[in-house]
Amino acid sequence: MICTSVPNVSPSPQTLSRTLYLLPLVLALSATLALLSGCGDKAAAPAGGMPPPPAVGVVTTALSAVPLQVELPGRVEPVRVAQVRARVNGVVLKRLFTEGSEVKAGQALYQIDAAPYQAAFESAQAGLARAQANLAQAAAQAERFKPLVEANAISKQDYVAAVAAQKVGEADVAAAKAAVQTAKINLDYARVLSPISGRIGRSLVSEGALVSAAEATQLALVQQTSSVYVNFTQSSNEVLQLRKAMANKQLRSSGENAALVHIVMEDGTELPRPGKLLFTDLSVDATSGQVTLRAEVPNGDGLLLPGQYVRVRLSQAEVPNGILLPQQAVTRSATGDTVLVVGADGKPMPRPVKVGSALGNQWVVLDGLKPGEQVIADGFQKMFVPGAPVKPVPWTPTAAPFAAASAAPAASAASR
Repeated sequence: MICTSVPNVSPSPQTLSRTLYLLPLVLALSATLALLSGCGDKAAAPAGGMPPPPAVGVVTTALSAVPLQVELPGRVEPVRVAQVRARVNGVVLKRLFTEGSEVKAGQALYQIDAAPYQAAFESAQAGLARAQANLAQAAAQAERFKPLVEANAISKQDYVAAVAAQKVGEADVAAAKAAVQTAKINLDYARVLSPISGRIGRSLVSEGALVSAAEATQLALVQQTSSVYVNFTQSSNEVLQLRKAMANKQLRSSGENAALVHIVMEDGTELPRPGKLLFTDLSVDATSGQVTLRAEVPNGDGLLLPGQYVRVRLSQAEVPNGILLPQQAVTRSATGDTVLVVGADGKPMPRPVKVGSALGNQWVVLDGLKPGEQVIADGFQKMFVPGAPVKPVPWTPTAAPFAAASAAPAASAASR
């Protein structure tokens, strides 16, 4: 047996130092390779299944009688309006009302200098008294001459002259009475009265102004606004199409609600009190092709002002079998209106529809859908792959963000 001795070789200090320096790097590299190897195995592993279909909010269609509302532009007009004008000449001495206040019919508004008309009235009364005195004298003389002429004590000529003088006296009295009445009218006109009850605007003249009856100087304007008229127009073509649809039984009259109108203010709010449709004009405006309609609206709170621009919502007919959809469910474009309908296989498919008028925040669908179909109203952003299956869930309307934001300060204020 041959024994070979292995020499005991010890590393040099330089080798040992280099080994200790590289050891952490080797361990870090080994850990990184192990991690990458594990990730590679997971990435290479086949998926256990397809991801679940996204949930989308759907509306199940149903037929119902849906009123067709039109929204038309209109202007507010007072039921009664009176221009207060001067009916005699003179200087305005005093204004007897508060501008912008409510006045009653017969209430004094202005006082015009009445001194000349008072003098004319008194002069007319004096003339009447003189005429009555002359008549009394002429009547007495005719009465005295009557038995004398029968006894032939005087000539018939004298008796006829006495009777004629009596009749002239009667005519003078009648003329004097008319003069007194005219003077009294002018005297009364010096005190200007309101012809109607209503709200009076600003005064168009001030104290010291000279007004004229010949020019009919306007002093103020009184408008009755406890109820107002709203005049609005509709295209004659729309009226024709509506009548044709009702004649073809596509639409039907909406009954008593057809006579009611709802007023929408400039800020979009709707008045709580509906108005009543009074009439539809029988002629078409040759310049605009519009038909004029008028409604009377109660205005006890004075929100509607004469000349104000408003929108009028009017139910003229109803669809017997209409479908209502949220406006966000309908895609409107120049080529037509479409919706996404979930089929039996769970895949959404576009469907062209015919949309009528709007009813609140919903569209009235006239054609293109059947009862019981599921129309997507929410979750469009979840459908990344066109034609991929979706999971339909009932759609629940949510309040608008700005409504919630505006309600929060009110709630906090109420809690305080």
